[in-house]
Amino acid sequence: MTDADFRRILTSVRTVACLGVSANPVRPSHYVARYLSLKGFRVHPVNPGIAGQMLFGREVSAGLADLPDDVEMLDIFRRSEVVGPIVDEALEVMPSLSVVWMQIGVADEAAADRARARGVEVVMNRCPKIEYQRLFGELRMGGFATGVISSRLN
Repeated sequence: MTDADFRRILTSVRTVACLGVSANPVRPSHYVARYLSLKGFRVHPVNPGIAGQMLFGREVSAGLADLPDDVEMLDIFRRSEVVGPIVDEALEVMPSLSVVWMQIGVADEAAADRARARGVEVVMNRCPKIEYQRLFGELRMGGFATGVISSRLN
């Protein structure tokens, strides 16, 4: 996937389901979902263990079948070993799904192939927060080579 692909996804998708989100603000799933919500994405948190709680202004859903029909991207915070059935369920119950995004350390080539066969784009082993920051000049943490030079002040 190219930077142009990432840019297109991150500027066209507006509704994201974050599967495996945590209520703990120091967990990556929490701060990634929070960041996306602060950037104007409608973030639907999904975690059966905290279903019914409120995160990012939305009620946490117990599962993918509980999401509204307009969710375009599924951001998966689960181990690679369990991704296959998650992707299969998403393909069945998420009619507007256009992107399956597997977080850093998460990859399942077979599940990715099934999604692509249904016309769904797949990103593996990447983080939408990091890609957004990298591509739009917001990544300020040392150690990351963004390849983006910007004089923009926030």
